[in-house]
Order: sequence, then C-alpha cells, then structure tokens
Amino acid sequence: MDANHHHRPPAAPERAEDAAGIDIVGLTKRYLTPKGEIFTAIRDVNLKVEPGQFCAIVGPTGCGKSTTLAQVSGLEQPSAGSVSVHDQIVDGITKGVSYMFQADALFPWKTVLGNVLIGPVLLGTPKREATVLAMDWLRRVGLAGFEDRYPHQLSGGMRKRVAMAAALINNPRILLMDEPFGALDVQTKAIMQNELLQLWEELRPSVLFITHDLDEAVALADKVVIMTSSPGTIKDVFDIDLPRPRGDVQQIRHEGRFLELQGRIWESLKDEVTRAYKQTAGAAA
Repeated sequence: MDANHHHRPPAAPERAEDAAGIDIVGLTKRYLTPKGEIFTAIRDVNLKVEPGQFCAIVGPTGCGKSTTLAQVSGLEQPSAGSVSVHDQIVDGITKGVSYMFQADALFPWKTVLGNVLIGPVLLGTPKREATVLAMDWLRRVGLAGFEDRYPHQLSGGMRKRVAMAAALINNPRILLMDEPFGALDVQTKAIMQNELLQLWEELRPSVLFITHDLDEAVALADKVVIMTSSPGTIKDVFDIDLPRPRGDVQQIRHEGRFLELQGRIWESLKDEVTRAYKQTAGAAA
C-alpha cells in the first residue's frame, strides 16, 4: 500500500441528495407531571426543513425546543401530530440521525479516539477501517495528536471538537444540535461555529440547531424559527439570505444585511422572552 494512501482526508461524499427533509405537522407533546397534572410542552408545531437545509430554532427557556428535537430523533413519541423524515413517519429511532448536546456526551473512560470510533463500530465497520476513519476525522477537527487523551484532559472547546467528530463521522442525513456551543467562551464559540459551517458545507446534512443566541442563529442558518413561550408553538419563520459559504461568523455580524435580519427577528423574539421571564418571575414570587 502506498505510504501516503491515508495522508489526505478522503473526499467528502456528495451529500445533497442523501440528506433527508424533515416535515413536522401538528406536533403536540404532553407530559404527566409528578403531581399528576398534564403539562403541554409543545402545541401544534408545523415546520418543514428541506434536505440539506440549516434550520435554527430560537425561543425562551422552556419553550419546548429540546422536546421538538426528541420527537424528530424518535426518542419520544408525539401526543398528537406527526414527524416525517424523508417522507417516512417517525416511529422508533430515526435512521441516520446524529445528536450534539450542550453537555458533552462523551464516555469519560474512553480515549478521544475511542469516543469517535463508537459510531462506525456500532454500524459494523471493521475496527481497522473505523480507526483510519476516526483518525481522519480527528485531523479534520484539529485534534491530530490527541487520540490517546481522555475527555477530562481536554479543554471545553476540544471536547466539543471530539463531540463534533463523533456526530459527523457517520455522515448523518440529519444533525440535531441542542445548544452545542452554549457553555463555551465567546472566542472558542466563534471558532467552533466556523468549524461547524465548514464541515456542514462539505457534508450538507439537514440541521436542526437549537440556540438561545440570536446572533449565532442568524450567522449559521438558512432559516430561523421563533418559538413562543410555553406551550411552545411556532410564531415566525425567517429566511436568512446571507450568501454562502459564510466564512468568518465574527465578520458576518458586522454586515448591514446581518444587522437588518437580526433586528427584525429580535422584534419577534423579545415579546416571547419578556413573557417567559414574567411567567417564571411570577412562579418564583
């Protein structure tokens, strides 16, 4: 075998026709509280995400954003309405979905390489082949040389890179991201946003990205969805017509069109944030 055979990362597969559209229709989710009362987390959510589209969901705390992701992944069943992925009703765990959470979902007892290997090995990739693939992904996210470290030996930003490699190594059709950069400092967050955009451009999965950060939503997404305070439903959808590829998110934030879109979306969002704040302040009083 040629010594340089694995020197260059393999070309990313053509993704667009492989990505899956998401169609959420009349989605409602109710839970039983410990007191035996019924709590409606989301009500009548309707949302369409085109194949390969990056959709960000913004809304106040507790508006059901994470609940919506759980329905798309098939981790939970709807109380009413439906979720379809690739024109198939979700019933059970959705195929080809990767998840990235705010908390690092890494196994502390496994090395960086061990964590990234999990996905391909579970899919039946032979260990040797999976290792080559995992090493390549660690190079892509800037962690070559850190294969043998354990999560506790890494900074928050580095753990996020491991989580991103682990989420993308299986070439997901759908990437669900629940405030993945929420806990990072501003500089690390900006670097991770740029890295995510670059990798998304290569692979083009459909993305549902939850965030509290309106700037982040506008800088990353094709479409920004505003959810109302509890019970969560969709209040507004904004198309983000900033050109792609977007390059540096820090620079984008100073552009006129970005500021115009951000201002319009904030008008819609601020009412919900204020209402949610009043609700929780009232509950705490």
